[in-house]
Amino acid sequence: MCNQRVAVGLDLGTSSLKSVAVGEDGAVLARATARYATTRTPLGCAEQDPAAWLGAVEAVVGELARTVHPSCWVAIGLSAMIPTLVASDAGLAPIGRAITWEDSRAGPQGERLRDALGGEALYARTGQWLDGRYLLPALLRLREDDDPRGAAPVIAGAKDWLFAQLTGELVTDPSTATGFACLDLAAGRWDEAILAEALGASPARRPMLPAIRPSHHTAGLSEAIADRLGLPAGLPVALGAADSVLAARGLGVTEPGRIAYVAGTSTAILGVADRIVIDPDHRYLVTPLERPGSYGLEMDLVATGSAVRWLAELLGVAGGGEGDVWSLAGTVPPGAEGVVFLPYLGPGEQGALWNAELRGTLAGLTLAHGRAHVARALLDGITLESRRCASVLQAVAGARAEIVMSGPSVSYRVVVGALADATGRQVRWSADPDHPASAWGAAALALEALGAESPSVPSLANGVAPAPAAAATWRALWERHEAARRALAALSPAVLTHPRSHPEEVLL
Repeated sequence: MCNQRVAVGLDLGTSSLKSVAVGEDGAVLARATARYATTRTPLGCAEQDPAAWLGAVEAVVGELARTVHPSCWVAIGLSAMIPTLVASDAGLAPIGRAITWEDSRAGPQGERLRDALGGEALYARTGQWLDGRYLLPALLRLREDDDPRGAAPVIAGAKDWLFAQLTGELVTDPSTATGFACLDLAAGRWDEAILAEALGASPARRPMLPAIRPSHHTAGLSEAIADRLGLPAGLPVALGAADSVLAARGLGVTEPGRIAYVAGTSTAILGVADRIVIDPDHRYLVTPLERPGSYGLEMDLVATGSAVRWLAELLGVAGGGEGDVWSLAGTVPPGAEGVVFLPYLGPGEQGALWNAELRGTLAGLTLAHGRAHVARALLDGITLESRRCASVLQAVAGARAEIVMSGPSVSYRVVVGALADATGRQVRWSADPDHPASAWGAAALALEALGAESPSVPSLANGVAPAPAAAATWRALWERHEAARRALAALSPAVLTHPRSHPEEVLL
């Protein structure tokens, strides 16, 4: 018996598929997660098997169905990581593994393409500062390496490919399309000049790209996949949007002022604008939101949750989880008693610096320091890069509004307290600390695509206010952080700060 219509949100993330069943009132009725592996050899590689994604979908759908009967389901909505390249044959079967956004091997191709088209002009047209993580440079690398995926007749983003597997229709939404590096942001279509420079003048010799459709576009679940999943054929599937976009939606960050802080493997920091706002220093990306005429001003810290897991393994932290590292960090005061950690472990950074050459660095160590000091220094480094991003958004939006946070870090007072004190902002999060913001946003969008009223966003906890007495401490830590970053650039010719890097702090 169904008391209300239910939509399911599927969020294809960097390390797992998160899913929720959401009622029309916005309540989460069920949730499920399935993990998949990432291949990381050779050096710089980050690839996944698309078949594992479908296996994850099958697993979470089965688990959700045991709690909320599929007869109550009215739609499925999608969300996914970007940019991730899936090379496919004409029948949309994947050719080899997908190349995720963590893969850093196409840096030279990204640089060449940026130089050929002019980085500033490219940013003005696409809202993206191009590097090797985008789909076009990744495809060029495959071609130069004589990899069979480079000759694929079809290329798509991860969510595009998943939507095609579910419905038989190959399309992309505007936010996912930004990951290709050839979306004309203002026109909302593929940029012919960029495609010609990257892939050749003849369209017949290029792979097919997905057609661009609104995020609320729907298509019916195909009979074959419906039978596999145990769902009714024709069940509407909403195209959805990029994970950061729908996470902001799931946190209620839909109007200018607030900042969405979506912490996970990486951390997306996103403000909202009601028009395209191009930054002269290209310190953020411009991403179309699911609502037409609304844009996300986005910065992405490449290594946050992944850096914590790496450090836990490196230091042999008991338990090996994120919470164990943060508990260790909490035993040492801000500043880590002189230890500085530049957290560019990605490698590189895509926050407000956007420099693929930056590398993680520890400085200030002595024999008196231990594991807790290194853990605290990593927390400080991530927090200070978050402060940099928040200050840029404040300069654009002109307001110091609250930060609304999502991810496992909200469970740790040392993390949210540092973020509040360093930015001088109230930090809040969902009253459900495990709120799957991207998956919830995908489910909400699916309901809206059917004409239902927009569900209510889950309520927020009161959160943490900044301690006024901490402002001077974090100002001093910021100056030390920037001095270390500049010294690293000066000492290592191979690690030069990109011209868009600004050591001066903005509006803090």
